Amino acid sequence: MGHGHTHHDTSAMGDRRLGWAIAINMLLTLAQIIGGIVSGSLALIADALHNFSDAASLLIAWVARRIGRQPPDHFKTFGYKRAEVIAALINLVTLVIVGLYLIYEALWRFYEPQPIEGWTVVIVAAVALVVDVATALLTYSMSRHSLNIRAAFLHNVSDALASVGVIIAGTLILVHGWYWSDTVLTLLIAGYVLYQAATLLPQTIHILMQGAPEDISIEEVIDSLEQLEGVTNVHHVHIWQLDEHENALEAHVIIDDFARTEQIKKTLKAELEKRFSITHSTLEFEMEHCNGVCQTDKQPCTRP
Repeated sequence: MGHGHTHHDTSAMGDRRLGWAIAINMLLTLAQIIGGIVSGSLALIADALHNFSDAASLLIAWVARRIGRQPPDHFKTFGYKRAEVIAALINLVTLVIVGLYLIYEALWRFYEPQPIEGWTVVIVAAVALVVDVATALLTYSMSRHSLNIRAAFLHNVSDALASVGVIIAGTLILVHGWYWSDTVLTLLIAGYVLYQAATLLPQTIHILMQGAPEDISIEEVIDSLEQLEGVTNVHHVHIWQLDEHENALEAHVIIDDFARTEQIKKTLKAELEKRFSITHSTLEFEMEHCNGVCQTDKQPCTRP
């Protein structure tokens, strides 16, 4: 009972942190958009759109966390843990769209320059920097165990860096009148957004495509299992990620004595969990010979 209560408190605390992060980021986005319109700064609006994507990302992650905690049922027999992976995919695709839009707007500004109020840019960006740092602190501890929250944390860190850049651009406009620095900074922010998306998208898609964990070699798994006593051959092996933390395996195993099936199964599962962190495994056992015929020449005879 105590363990379950602790887990519930930890989850509730994480949800509250996400709630606060979402609220302050939404308020910041509104302030940045107003500041960008008033000042005429495209970089400030670019930072606002990036910040809004972070707020939306946190909101989707919050919803996905709650869905992911639902127990397995007859519709989703593996459970709902991949809800967070799907949320990550949505967030990353949105980032790509935002990044491409910012590039389009920045290039258009080269042809139609707009007047920019430097002080408004500096003040609003300074407020954004404080909020970005606060949000990063709220999500840091959670980011170590969740792909979604880790992505959101990295986005907030990049937002903080972007806010620093916007402050620099506003200062350059005030001191030197370099209005082009706003457009250049927008391109840099857009490039960084696309870089983040390109970094995390392959991992997210790999999980959804039931890809094998990158740190596990199927050949190594087969070799390790075939070294165990009583195991003659391991084939028809499939390894995939249920989510970013849990791996699964299914395989056919040829053994030399069906009388030792349970013992061999326990040994195999222990080896898979201890050495490869594979916690869910389905093993089908077969005899090495059936009526004196080697199974490499004929269809294997499985246990009744």
